[in-house]
Amino acid sequence: MERNFNRKLVLEDGSEYYGYAFGAKVDKVLELVFNTSMVGYQEVISDLTYANQMVVMTYPIIGSYGIIDEDMETKSPVAGGLVVRDYNDNPSNFRYTKTLSEILEENNIPGIWGLDTRKLTRNLRDTGTKKVYITDASTPKEEALKIIETTPIEHDAVQKLSCTKRWYSRTTNPKYNVVIVDCGVKTSLVKSINKSGCNVTVVPYNTSADEILGMHPDGLLLSDGPSDPHDAQVVIDLVKELKGRLPICGVGLGHQIIGLAYGATTSKLKFGHRGSNHPIKDTSTGKIMIQSQNHGYVIDKDSVENTDLTITHINILDGTIEGVECKKDNVFSVQYEPEDILDVKDTQNTYIFGKFINIMKEVKDNA
Repeated sequence: MERNFNRKLVLEDGSEYYGYAFGAKVDKVLELVFNTSMVGYQEVISDLTYANQMVVMTYPIIGSYGIIDEDMETKSPVAGGLVVRDYNDNPSNFRYTKTLSEILEENNIPGIWGLDTRKLTRNLRDTGTKKVYITDASTPKEEALKIIETTPIEHDAVQKLSCTKRWYSRTTNPKYNVVIVDCGVKTSLVKSINKSGCNVTVVPYNTSADEILGMHPDGLLLSDGPSDPHDAQVVIDLVKELKGRLPICGVGLGHQIIGLAYGATTSKLKFGHRGSNHPIKDTSTGKIMIQSQNHGYVIDKDSVENTDLTITHINILDGTIEGVECKKDNVFSVQYEPEDILDVKDTQNTYIFGKFINIMKEVKDNA
């Protein structure tokens, strides 16, 4: 150990990475993942899909523009921890209200900076996602490894993070009413649906099919969220009950849930897709888009063959499924995050929300 480091990461493979503390100085066992985005650290730490995960930011300088309250994806950050190469504690931004370290400290989230994030990312890329223990630099490795071995990563995050009662977000001159099942919904997704001309009702993950139908929605949207899709069995059962009865769109975790509801299977990726630069191909047009990604599970390609689903999008980098649909049931989904590019013209975002609107319009006109 050198340079008076006061914190370290101990990975389950026994490797150690020393650095300096920022945020809350607490010890935690988490799942270690990496994100390749150059900007957007505020959206990352407030994205519910990062619950129970420590995120390595591959871009070297983090914190330069501070934290802007109105840009949060949720009211408070939910990521398990943050790892950066160089931390900037002097933001230059007239909109910022606090530093990154301050908001992490307020929410008991540990951060560490000053370590070799390229080496750490290569470890995860080459050998896969791992459990990690963030602790004081003086903690013996053997003690840390024992804690890692005996501390499970929390599951059932959807149940813990979903809203407990319905809430509403309305828009001017609405044409449709959409119910969003909250598996870990982001503010930007709700805003995107509002801007598409829809009033939104966000409901808890365990809302029954009868309750949803009683709201007389024009469409149902399954939000993104954290963890293994199998942990959201109640939502899988909901889709089984509602498919074919109203238009359904799934995003992120919602996409995986739709796959499971139709009899496909899912599996965990070696190191996941997390970043804003993933190329996605539309199988019907051949068009390629660069999209934001944040997921560790995918629908297994071979398992789709014996279902009513067809593959609509694939990931250019590894060939995994990025979109499916069932035309006869008016159900479709995408693995990526279309709301992140709402204000960009001629993008896949127009396709996703435009398609959802068109399906709702067709069903409503033919009712």
